[in-house]
Amino acid sequence: MGQTDKQFGGFLRMLIARLKALSEEKDPQKKEALLQGILTDLQNTLED
Repeated sequence: MGQTDKQFGGFLRMLIARLKALSEEKDPQKKEALLQGILTDLQNTLED
């Protein structure tokens, strides 16, 4: 089953917000954890 344009737009908004949080994080360990979380979620989305 494919995504609707609205669902895809919501996905992109979520991803942009998480990437902004990543770029604003100063602590290297927190930054790495945020990045790994984003990568895991993207991989899981591909596998669903």
